[in-house]
Amino acid sequence: MNIGSSKTLRPINNESHTFAQCARFLGVEGVVSADADLLITGLSDSSREIQSGDLFIAMPGAKSHGATYIDSVVSAGAVAVLTDAQGALLVNKKLPTLIVDNPRLQAGDLAAWFYGNPFGKFAAVGVTGTNGKTTTTALLDQLWQLSERTTGLIGTVGISLAGEMYPVSFTTPEATTLQMIGAAMAERHVKNIAMEVSSHGIAQHRIDGTKFEVVGFTNLTQDHLDFHKDMENYFQTKAKLFTSEFADHAIINIDDQYGVRLYENTAVPAESVSRNNHKAHWYYEDIHMVENGMGYEVRIRGTGGILIEGTLPLLGLHNVDNALLAIALAVHTGVDPIVIGSVMHLLSAPAGRLEPVAIGQKFIALVDYAHTPDAVAHVLSTARSLTKGRVIAVLGCGGDRDKSKRALMGMALREGSDFAIFTSDNPRSEDPSSILDEMVAGLDLSENACIEADRREAIAVAVAEATVGDCVLVLGKGHERGQEIKGTKIDFDDRIELARAIEGLS
Repeated sequence: MNIGSSKTLRPINNESHTFAQCARFLGVEGVVSADADLLITGLSDSSREIQSGDLFIAMPGAKSHGATYIDSVVSAGAVAVLTDAQGALLVNKKLPTLIVDNPRLQAGDLAAWFYGNPFGKFAAVGVTGTNGKTTTTALLDQLWQLSERTTGLIGTVGISLAGEMYPVSFTTPEATTLQMIGAAMAERHVKNIAMEVSSHGIAQHRIDGTKFEVVGFTNLTQDHLDFHKDMENYFQTKAKLFTSEFADHAIINIDDQYGVRLYENTAVPAESVSRNNHKAHWYYEDIHMVENGMGYEVRIRGTGGILIEGTLPLLGLHNVDNALLAIALAVHTGVDPIVIGSVMHLLSAPAGRLEPVAIGQKFIALVDYAHTPDAVAHVLSTARSLTKGRVIAVLGCGGDRDKSKRALMGMALREGSDFAIFTSDNPRSEDPSSILDEMVAGLDLSENACIEADRREAIAVAVAEATVGDCVLVLGKGHERGQEIKGTKIDFDDRIELARAIEGLS
C-alpha cells in the first residue's frame, strides 16, 4: 500500500481510543513510559504511512525490525508503539510502548476492535486459490455493481471503492491496513466487498479479525513453494480460510483435486461448482464458443434448480470457470439470477488478463498475468483456440521467488507455443541469465525458440516474427507497470511495450 492510497482510505470519523484502552484490550502488562489518557487516533504498521496520533505497530521483518524506524515515526507524529521485547529495546523509551510476545499475532484483532469491527458492517466475500482470484473477484464486483450496489474490491490490481481505484503493494493488505480500509468502506456505505485472499495473507495473519459471509476457492497449482516449502503446506494454509474463524459459508471448485479434498473436509457449510459435473451445486449445462471466438454462450444450473442463460464475453475456459464461481458467489450474496442473465454480456476481464492490444495490426496481440505453470498452459491453450496461425509467446520467471516452477514454466511455454521467446520478468536481486538457464534446462531450443534477456527486445522479436493470422502473447506481468531489477523499479508496461513494437512495424 503506498502512502497516498492508505491515507486517502482512512476513515474520516473513526472513534479514538486511549493508550489504556488499547492496553486493556491486548491484556498487556509490559508497558514503558505509559500515559493512560494518551489519545490514539489510528494504527499503522508501516513507518512510511504514519499520521499524527497513530499507534505504530513495530514487527520483526525479513530484513529488519520495524522498530528500527522509530525516529522517522516519531517525526511523522506517532504517539505510541506496540512491539515485542526486541523492538522495545530499539524504541528506547522514545514513545510510550506496549510490549507483547508477537505483535503480528495481535495486530489483526486489535485493528478490528479499534476500527469498530468494520467487516461486520457489510457482506464480505473472500476468494483464494493459485490462479483466478483476480478475475473471480472482479467479475463478482461487476455483478454487484450491475445490480446497483455500492461495492469495494481489494486485490492484486488495486483497491476499488465505489469505482475509484487506489494502488496496493500486496494482494492482501497487512492487518491494520485491511481493517482501516474496511472502516473507510463502511463509512462510505459499501454494501459488498470482494477480496482476494493470498496464502501469504493467511500465513502472516493479515486477515486476523476479518470475517467473511462466504469464501470461494478457485484451484491450487504449484506456486510460492519458496515460502510454503511443499504443496501440502500450501494447501493447509489455504484451508485455514475455510473455517468458522473466517467464514460462514464456502463455495468450492471441485474440478480441482485440492478443491475436492477441501469440499469434503471443510468445517463450514459448502456448495460445489464444476464446469461439467452435474452432481455439483453449480455447473454448466451447456457451453459453446460464439462465432467470432471472443466469448461463450452458456447455460448454468445452480442450487434449487436455478437456470441462468447468456453470453460470457470472456476468453478461455479457465475464465469460464472463474465466472461460474463469481456467479455462485453473487447469488449467495443476494443477486437475482434473472439479473445475472440479463447483464452477463456486460462483464469484462480485469486489466492484464488476456487483455488485447489492438492498433490495426493483422494479428492478435494479448497480455496476460499468467505466472504459474498451470496458468501458462491454460492461457496458451486459449490463444491456440483464437487463431489458425501460429502462437508466438514471450515469458520470463520472477527472481527471488519459487525456483522449482521455473523449468515447468519453461516447458509449458515450449510445448504450448509455436515460437517461444524466453526473457526476464522481475529479476529482482537475481542474475537474469541464471533464471533463464533454469527455465530452459533440458529444452531443445534449436528451432522456433530463442532467449532474449531484455524484455523490451523480446517483445519486439515476437512482434517482428508475427504474420497475418498469428497470435502474439506476452505473459507474466499483466497489469504491472514496473520491472524490478537489482532493487530498482523501472517503468515498464507490457501493454505499452507491445503497442510500441506493433507501431514500429509501420
